[in-house]
Amino acid sequence: MAELNQVAPGSTGVADQRIPTVIADNVHLTYRIYGAGTPGSGGAVAALKRIVSRTDAPNIREVHAVKGVSFTTYRGEAIGLIGSNGSGKSTLLRAIAGLMPTDKGAIYTQGQPSLLGVNAALLNDLSGERNVALGCLAMGMRPDEVRKRTSEIIEFSGINERGDFGSLPMRTYSSGMSARLRFSIAAAKKHDVLLIDEALATGDARFRRRSEQRVRELRAEAGTVFLVSHAIGTIRETCERSIWLESGLIRMDGPTDEVIAAYHEYMKK
Repeated sequence: MAELNQVAPGSTGVADQRIPTVIADNVHLTYRIYGAGTPGSGGAVAALKRIVSRTDAPNIREVHAVKGVSFTTYRGEAIGLIGSNGSGKSTLLRAIAGLMPTDKGAIYTQGQPSLLGVNAALLNDLSGERNVALGCLAMGMRPDEVRKRTSEIIEFSGINERGDFGSLPMRTYSSGMSARLRFSIAAAKKHDVLLIDEALATGDARFRRRSEQRVRELRAEAGTVFLVSHAIGTIRETCERSIWLESGLIRMDGPTDEVIAAYHEYMKK
């Protein structure tokens, strides 16, 4: 993953004020599944046995998840990523975040993208408030800023609406509460590129409205937001542009309403 210049290739920097944030250039992504098709061959005990016996892992399956994807996104955009399960959406987000190398092609980014997923790591033995503090410090906030923002972040997440959960360990939270807290922490900071993987699908209607409003604010602050969600209504409300991935290929890239309409027609077949 490489750093972008401030002006798009071929731009004069005067007439063209659209500043690219992510460029994907013929990106191919492949991951491996070890022990595919053999019960027990992918577990820790089986792996230890292979290390001791110095044998290779059986049935290694390679999945070509993303196949020659190219696009450019710009500051102030919110882009929805839609597609069937296994179409390569989450894999693409991981590559944009720099967590997965490309097999072919390249991804160029402006600044450091931040990936927010439902499985983003928080420490289960620490309280929600302590996780907020650690998460904000990890994002580069000053300690005095963290102290000022912690109660605001907890309130935004809504985890205290049915009790003082902010002071309780994360292990006592439901999956929805944990996901809401992750989003609230990540959204407390301005990001050049924020990548959201299904986190807005959790929570009630009030939290979704707050989340959608925060995404709009992040865009207004000159950021770029990618949103993966199976909740098409959330994509429609949040993103003016959508990219439809199917079997690792871009089927369509354009205005959200048009892309969603085409996607719905495809799913009817």
